Amino acid sequence: MAVADARAGRGAGRRLAAALTGLAMLVAGAGCTSTGDARGAGAGPSGGASSPAAPSSSSPGQGATGGAVPADLQRFYHQELDWQDCSDFQCARLTVPVDYADPSGETIQLAVLKAPASGDGSQGALVVNPGGPGGSGVEYAAAADYIVSNTIREHYDVVGFDPRGVDRSAPIKCLDPTQLDQFLGSDPTPDDKAEEKAMMASGTHFGKQCEQRNPDLLAHVSTEDAARDMDVLRAALGEDKLDYLGKSYGTFLGSTYAGLFPERVGRFVLDGVVPPDLTSSELNEGQAVGFERATRAYVQDCVGQGNCPLGSSVEQGMERLRQFLDQLDQHPVPVTDDARVQQLTEGWGSMGIAEAMYDQSQWSTLTAALRAAFNGSGNELLLLANQYAQRNDNGSYTGNIMQVIYAVNCLDRPESPKLSHYEQDARQFSKKAPTWGRFLAWGSVTCAHWPVQGPSEPHTISAKGSGPILVLGTTRDPATPYEWSKRLVDQLANGHLLSYDGDGHTAYMRSNQCVDSKVDAYLMEGKVPAKGTMC
Repeated sequence: MAVADARAGRGAGRRLAAALTGLAMLVAGAGCTSTGDARGAGAGPSGGASSPAAPSSSSPGQGATGGAVPADLQRFYHQELDWQDCSDFQCARLTVPVDYADPSGETIQLAVLKAPASGDGSQGALVVNPGGPGGSGVEYAAAADYIVSNTIREHYDVVGFDPRGVDRSAPIKCLDPTQLDQFLGSDPTPDDKAEEKAMMASGTHFGKQCEQRNPDLLAHVSTEDAARDMDVLRAALGEDKLDYLGKSYGTFLGSTYAGLFPERVGRFVLDGVVPPDLTSSELNEGQAVGFERATRAYVQDCVGQGNCPLGSSVEQGMERLRQFLDQLDQHPVPVTDDARVQQLTEGWGSMGIAEAMYDQSQWSTLTAALRAAFNGSGNELLLLANQYAQRNDNGSYTGNIMQVIYAVNCLDRPESPKLSHYEQDARQFSKKAPTWGRFLAWGSVTCAHWPVQGPSEPHTISAKGSGPILVLGTTRDPATPYEWSKRLVDQLANGHLLSYDGDGHTAYMRSNQCVDSKVDAYLMEGKVPAKGTMC
């Protein structure tokens, strides 16, 4: 019952186990406090997130682009990060208000990690976000050697933070692991009114549990809140402007920041775009079409390799996949290698297939998993689903992405409470995406009766007054369709598109030298690619 998760950095994340030893202890405990002083007030630069007014001119000596800091936010903007060694990195905590409309109220601490520049000296900080919502920026920055080129690694401090509600930053948790197993494994494509009502009831219960367990924070984990936090981080890092690399949902966070603080936009790379004006239905339909396109590319590759368990043609293979998922709905395949999950249901099976669409290097793994499932073993396909859900074989979850993703999305995009809305979307999406249409149409039903409302609704962002913003789009990206990158560029006052003709999710640092060199030239020199550039 999980919505398709738009995030990047999966390959890098799988190489992180050794590098992250000890990080959890050093940056954990970033929960709510009642008064929460921001340490080091009076040290470091000021920047000023005026809520909600636009920034004004900088006061002399502030060393920050944008406005003078409002009095009630000064203690946050003037804080000094207390860096501590953690493994090969440096870790700190950033104090921010729970509610920017009431900065004197409760605060939380956000986990921050810096991978210092590997060369002599640094030209500043490059803040990174892997997507989600719910991906750990701390873990992403710890993978700096893999997520940016050697050139960028030498010249930039790579900095990541876990956004509010995520992982080490006052994490939103709604269900215990067993309950989450049941939620994720439940039927994602209801076939009749009874199943539809049961699905809506399950989503409503999920929201109520989130509210009960996170009563103070749940209303304040929107992308707008996270963008305001990012400006406080910019000031605490001593940067006049923010240099940023955001992938997938991280592009939504980045464009939201650019809309709030256009004069503070430095060199911005937005890779695999989620446009901020997408409604929930538009997002779900776009992803349904994107996953359909990616799945067809996978099946074509499988058929071309020979001995494909799906058949001998693309159409035959797509139909076989749909039949398999329908069969799982009625007759789950046994699982024998997992601590708790005993059956590969349609929910788990869909997630396993979706996981492989993010990176074509996993296509062969998916083929082997499907062959095993067709022969009666769901073990291998569940392993792929576990990667999607950040779930371990022992039943524990390494992060909270499959819970906080709903908390953020439900605030960012209001959803209809009517079953007829989802029924109509399912019919409409299935015309363009017969394999993924129903799955994605019902994916946001959890938000139908969400207990709290967000600060705004989907809207276009022009970021007028910003410097050049580099936008990347991959032609067969499953989670963030290429059309979305073009859509954002058309809306930005100073957006520049770099296209990549390829498969998988996002483009930078995915083994294409053309893409990597042009992103590096932009980050190092501010040089944008020529209009119409396709790698």
